Amino acid sequence: MPVRVALGIPKLDDALGGGLAAARLHELWPAQTEDMPSATAFALLLALKAAGARGTIVWVEQQARQGQLYPPGLAELGIDPARILFVNAPDEKSLLRAAGDVVRSPAPGATVIAPAGPARLLDLTASRRLTLFAEASGTTAILLRTADPHAPSAATTRWRLAAARSRALDANAPGSPAFALDLLRQRGGAPSYGWTLEWDRDRASFTPLSRDLAADAGGEYLATG
Repeated sequence: MPVRVALGIPKLDDALGGGLAAARLHELWPAQTEDMPSATAFALLLALKAAGARGTIVWVEQQARQGQLYPPGLAELGIDPARILFVNAPDEKSLLRAAGDVVRSPAPGATVIAPAGPARLLDLTASRRLTLFAEASGTTAILLRTADPHAPSAATTRWRLAAARSRALDANAPGSPAFALDLLRQRGGAPSYGWTLEWDRDRASFTPLSRDLAADAGGEYLATG
């Protein structure tokens, strides 16, 4: 049985069989192109939860990917940029090779794999290989796609992410980062749709969020710039 990482929302953790499975491959993508910053933030927050208090997060990125991680945005999420090790790959083939090398290592707490486009090489065979590497090393891998791949995957979970409206703070200031997500598939479990949650930086945990909110999620709180 895999170690489970609680996300902080009991009903969602129950839907996941006790939390997000560590030492596995998880896959997510934005519902729309404009949701990519939210998907990026969510991927990083999952990596933060999986890595634990002191674990290193490795960000394996394809060079042509649009949107760079923004250190002040990372700090707003409660992620110390010094904890992230950046790997830049010139093309998709190099990205896949680098991702395999990183996930095979037990050193990182979590690895985010960020291709620039459709990432056709990250197919069922490649995802199976990454899953086996993650299980053997204990490193949790998160594949951040740019869009719905419409293709099979060996990932333990597959998520679709969109930005959600945040809870307004005093003086109508933008609230905490908020996400609308659907768990489209999980191995050994049922899909689960319609989750709306926000990130509590102080507790380093997610909390449930009402759908009836008046303030937009502030893009400045996300990790890209």
